[in-house]
Amino acid sequence: MPILLDTTVLIDFLRGRPGVRARLEEIERVGDVPLTSAVNVEELVRGLHSSEADAANRLLRGLRMAPLGRAEGIHAGTWRREKAQEGITLSQSDCLIGAAALAVGARLATGNPKHFPFDELTVEHWPVGA
Repeated sequence: MPILLDTTVLIDFLRGRPGVRARLEEIERVGDVPLTSAVNVEELVRGLHSSEADAANRLLRGLRMAPLGRAEGIHAGTWRREKAQEGITLSQSDCLIGAAALAVGARLATGNPKHFPFDELTVEHWPVGA
Protein backbone atom coordinates (compact mmCIF):
# COMPACT_ATOMS: atom_id res chain seq x y z
CA MET A 1 0.00 0.00 0.00
CA PRO A 2 1.34 3.46 -0.74
CA ILE A 3 2.22 5.82 2.08
CA LEU A 4 2.55 9.57 1.61
CA LEU A 5 5.29 11.05 3.76
CA ASP A 6 4.37 14.43 5.20
CA THR A 7 6.96 17.15 5.66
CA THR A 8 7.53 16.33 9.35
CA VAL A 9 8.55 12.79 8.38
CA LEU A 10 10.84 13.99 5.59
CA ILE A 11 12.58 16.42 7.95
CA ASP A 12 13.03 13.77 10.63
CA PHE A 13 14.53 11.43 8.04
CA LEU A 14 16.98 14.09 6.84
CA ARG A 15 18.00 14.86 10.41
CA GLY A 16 18.73 11.19 11.10
CA ARG A 17 16.00 10.47 13.61
CA PRO A 18 16.26 6.69 14.20
CA GLY A 19 12.51 6.06 14.65
CA VAL A 20 11.70 7.39 11.19
CA ARG A 21 14.59 5.53 9.58
CA ALA A 22 13.40 2.26 11.16
CA ARG A 23 9.82 2.82 10.01
CA LEU A 24 10.93 3.61 6.46
CA GLU A 25 13.09 0.49 6.40
CA GLU A 26 10.01 -1.52 7.45
CA ILE A 27 7.95 0.12 4.68
CA GLU A 28 10.58 -0.91 2.16
CA ARG A 29 10.80 -4.42 3.62
CA VAL A 30 7.07 -5.08 3.24
CA GLY A 31 6.95 -3.57 -0.24
CA ASP A 32 4.92 -0.46 0.51
CA VAL A 33 5.50 2.52 -1.78
CA PRO A 34 6.71 5.76 -0.15
CA LEU A 35 5.73 8.94 -1.91
CA THR A 36 5.21 12.63 -1.26
CA SER A 37 3.59 15.62 -2.91
CA ALA A 38 4.70 18.88 -4.49
CA VAL A 39 3.39 20.71 -1.42
CA ASN A 40 5.66 18.64 0.84
CA VAL A 41 8.61 19.28 -1.46
CA GLU A 42 8.01 23.04 -1.23
CA GLU A 43 7.69 22.92 2.56
CA LEU A 44 10.84 20.83 2.88
CA VAL A 45 12.93 23.02 0.59
CA ARG A 46 11.69 26.21 2.26
CA GLY A 47 12.86 24.98 5.68
CA LEU A 48 16.18 23.37 4.69
CA HIS A 49 19.44 24.23 6.30
CA SER A 50 22.00 24.86 3.56
CA SER A 51 23.98 21.81 4.68
CA GLU A 52 20.94 19.57 4.02
CA ALA A 53 20.35 20.47 0.36
CA ASP A 54 22.25 17.56 -1.20
CA ALA A 55 20.72 14.98 1.13
CA ALA A 56 17.26 16.44 0.50
CA ASN A 57 17.72 16.17 -3.26
CA ARG A 58 18.78 12.52 -2.93
CA LEU A 59 15.77 11.80 -0.71
CA LEU A 60 13.32 13.49 -3.07
CA ARG A 61 14.73 11.72 -6.14
CA GLY A 62 13.99 8.41 -4.40
CA LEU A 63 10.32 9.17 -3.78
CA ARG A 64 7.39 8.91 -6.13
CA MET A 65 5.19 11.98 -6.39
CA ALA A 66 1.45 11.97 -5.77
CA PRO A 67 -0.17 14.12 -8.45
CA LEU A 68 -2.02 17.31 -7.63
CA GLY A 69 -4.57 18.32 -10.20
CA ARG A 70 -8.09 19.63 -10.51
CA ALA A 71 -9.75 16.75 -8.64
CA GLU A 72 -7.38 17.08 -5.69
CA GLY A 73 -7.93 20.85 -5.62
CA ILE A 74 -11.68 20.34 -5.52
CA HIS A 75 -11.37 17.76 -2.76
CA ALA A 76 -9.06 19.99 -0.70
CA GLY A 77 -11.29 23.03 -1.16
CA THR A 78 -14.38 21.05 -0.18
CA TRP A 79 -12.71 19.80 3.01
CA ARG A 80 -11.50 23.26 3.89
CA ARG A 81 -14.93 24.84 3.30
CA GLU A 82 -16.78 22.13 5.24
CA LYS A 83 -14.42 22.31 8.19
CA ALA A 84 -14.63 26.13 8.20
CA GLN A 85 -18.42 25.79 8.49
CA GLU A 86 -17.76 23.70 11.62
CA GLY A 87 -15.48 26.43 13.00
CA ILE A 88 -12.28 24.51 12.21
CA THR A 89 -9.54 26.34 10.32
CA LEU A 90 -7.30 24.15 8.17
CA SER A 91 -4.35 25.19 6.06
CA GLN A 92 -4.50 25.05 2.30
CA SER A 93 -1.29 23.01 2.24
CA ASP A 94 -2.58 20.33 4.63
CA CYS A 95 -5.82 19.96 2.68
CA LEU A 96 -3.87 19.56 -0.58
CA ILE A 97 -1.51 17.03 1.02
CA GLY A 98 -4.46 15.02 2.34
CA ALA A 99 -6.20 15.14 -1.04
CA ALA A 100 -3.04 13.97 -2.81
CA ALA A 101 -2.74 10.99 -0.45
CA LEU A 102 -6.39 10.08 -0.83
CA ALA A 103 -6.24 10.33 -4.63
CA VAL A 104 -3.58 7.61 -4.86
CA GLY A 105 -5.05 5.42 -2.13
CA ALA A 106 -2.20 6.17 0.26
CA ARG A 107 -2.21 6.44 3.99
CA LEU A 108 -0.52 9.56 5.36
CA ALA A 109 2.46 9.49 7.74
CA THR A 110 2.75 12.73 9.73
CA GLY A 111 3.93 14.19 12.98
CA ASN A 112 0.81 16.37 13.02
CA PRO A 113 -2.25 14.10 12.76
CA LYS A 114 -4.59 16.84 14.05
CA HIS A 115 -3.89 18.77 10.84
CA PHE A 116 -5.67 16.04 8.85
CA PRO A 117 -9.17 15.50 10.37
CA PHE A 118 -10.58 13.75 7.30
CA ASP A 119 -12.63 10.63 7.97
CA GLU A 120 -11.85 9.01 4.63
CA LEU A 121 -8.06 9.42 5.02
CA THR A 122 -5.96 6.93 7.00
CA VAL A 123 -3.46 8.93 9.05
CA GLU A 124 -0.49 7.38 10.87
CA HIS A 125 1.06 9.39 13.70
CA TRP A 126 4.85 9.36 13.43
CA PRO A 127 5.85 11.53 16.42
CA VAL A 128 8.22 14.35 15.51
CA GLY A 129 11.79 13.75 16.64
CA ALA A 130 11.19 10.11 17.49
